Amino acid sequence: MAVRTYGEIPGFPVGARFVNRVSLAKSKVHRPRQGGICGGTDGAESIVVSGGYIDDEDYGDELVYTGQGGNDPATKRQIADQELTRGNAGLARSQLDGRPVRVIRGAGGDPKYSPAKGLRYDGLFRVVDHWHEIGKDGYRIWRFRLVTLNSADLPPAPTDEDGRAERVTTVVQRLIRSSKKAIQVKVWHDFTCQVCSLRIITPAGPYAEAAHIRALGKPHDGPDVEANVLCLCPNDHVRFDAGAIYVDPAWVVRDSSTNAEIGPLRRSPAHHIDPAQLAYHREHHVP
Repeated sequence: MAVRTYGEIPGFPVGARFVNRVSLAKSKVHRPRQGGICGGTDGAESIVVSGGYIDDEDYGDELVYTGQGGNDPATKRQIADQELTRGNAGLARSQLDGRPVRVIRGAGGDPKYSPAKGLRYDGLFRVVDHWHEIGKDGYRIWRFRLVTLNSADLPPAPTDEDGRAERVTTVVQRLIRSSKKAIQVKVWHDFTCQVCSLRIITPAGPYAEAAHIRALGKPHDGPDVEANVLCLCPNDHVRFDAGAIYVDPAWVVRDSSTNAEIGPLRRSPAHHIDPAQLAYHREHHVP
């Protein structure tokens, strides 16, 4: 397995420019000379945004990045479905691990945010969501939403001057929303996971997480209503968001890799769950 380098590369601050992919690769800011993703199933170090995929969306501090595969480099059109493998799996892994991803923009990208020529290192981003959908050319694509992570927020890298083994600084950040609607769903279920029935007790009281079935905000634009929320333990929240488990039309929770039945989704008469949101989750998040 390749040795990964996450975070900043010494000597190449945000705004560093490169005349071509060869010089970029030599800097190790993005090591592949052709591929848009530097990564594998263990994680992704960096990506290049240079207009190679027509489904890419660039908003400056936020990207909706199209995964790799199925693309005709001559026409830049999609000619086959993408799979959650190689660099695509790496970006998904980086979301789960909270590791930062270096973003490099090339001259072929959105002119509003891209350099006029060559390539430019634009800093660290984190992957906050991934899903699949049918792209503009009619094939399945994997999409990754990345938001900027100010490098000033990173702790200083430790040194090994005292002879101790060098450590690697990583960043893990997870946003847990807490609204009146989310709290209401937890109360209806007595803070008990709807998948595994685990009820976590802490000195401050019971703990559970509100999982939005269809994510709020762009690009999913899920509604902030109780019908779009599940009460889950942290483990099943991660598994649900990552598409490792899903709820079928008969309200049965299944393992997405084998379709094996895990058990019925525990429900409450007070809590209406919108089947359309569960269908959206199956369509966009289950491989």
